[in-house]
Amino acid sequence: MIVDSIIFQLSLIIISAAILGTLFLYGKQPIIIAYIAAGVLIGPGGYQLIKHTEQVQQFSHIGIILLLFLIGLNLQPSKIPRLIKTTSALTVGTAIVFAVASLGFALLMQFTVDSALIFSAAMMFSSTVIALKLIPTTTLHHKRKGELMTGVLLIQDILAILVILFISGDQAQSTLAVFFILLAKFIGLWLLSVIGVKYIMTPLLMKFDVVQEYTFVATLAWCLLWAEGAYLLGLSYELGAFVAGLSIASCRVALIIAEHLKPLREFFLILFFFAVGAELNFNIELNLLLAAIAFGVLIVPLKALVFQKAFRWSGESPEISRELAVRLSQSSEFSLLVAFSALSMGLLTKDSAMILQIATITSFVVSTYWVVLKYPTTISSNARLNQD
Repeated sequence: MIVDSIIFQLSLIIISAAILGTLFLYGKQPIIIAYIAAGVLIGPGGYQLIKHTEQVQQFSHIGIILLLFLIGLNLQPSKIPRLIKTTSALTVGTAIVFAVASLGFALLMQFTVDSALIFSAAMMFSSTVIALKLIPTTTLHHKRKGELMTGVLLIQDILAILVILFISGDQAQSTLAVFFILLAKFIGLWLLSVIGVKYIMTPLLMKFDVVQEYTFVATLAWCLLWAEGAYLLGLSYELGAFVAGLSIASCRVALIIAEHLKPLREFFLILFFFAVGAELNFNIELNLLLAAIAFGVLIVPLKALVFQKAFRWSGESPEISRELAVRLSQSSEFSLLVAFSALSMGLLTKDSAMILQIATITSFVVSTYWVVLKYPTTISSNARLNQD
């Protein structure tokens, strides 16, 4: 039927996002919230104009892949070891604090011990998409704040893979052994991609650089190739895309490639935020709904406080520590993935999974407002804070 076609769904998503985006901008509200509201309004939990979002969710993942590709594209490989050394202890330490706080909430909500552990693991991380979407490109690529944020999110991605392996039951090896295996795969993937750039991509781009369409399609193919390769190796699409961008960063056309891919990234990120809203279903008991919203609100200042202390202890300035703490204060899209996976495996009840999703999306909204109202972003309606 026409209502189930991907063309109809995409048309409806873009039209609703444009209408709500216009209303939100007139009201001086963050446009990201408009995309989430569109998902709530016309998705399965709303008027059900779109009843099934599986295809949209898969398409939206491309936005995250492109986002990580562009991050790698603007980061010099020589900085990676220093970033990991600077942020590894900070990232692991803060994740443990957030896990303990989330575990306490889950037990208070009378989750089973196993469900509470899954809930706590899901809430440990920050959102790669929200954090990187809201930071100006110049800050991300050329300033200390951007480097630190990239380091934290990169290590969190590796930790998230460990959590997924643990939840899926792949526990034949110790966690430490799995971590070093993943690290070895990451380094091996990067070395292969560097060799590929030197002997394949660079010669081709130099030969056909006058044909912009070829540069665009070749680099996009390079991104998706390594994203898929990383996934097949047991890593994530995002890490593969990051490696692809990192390997090609030394090419002289890197900045041109980044500019060409920005509009494509923005399109798929609209789908991502729509899918986030469409995941919401408020059909649970009122006390559970209020508890989930309350935790989603409270986790944001808690994360901000812990991150601020951690950055200060690691030697960063008060100004950098405060800003990064706020930008990393939300929960992660990884939480939504965990909720879906654990629910399908029978590890979470429907209500428990919904509490996790509602708390996560609430943290998205609260954190986004905090960042947009206080710090420079690419989507601020305030001319002073609107920076690209």
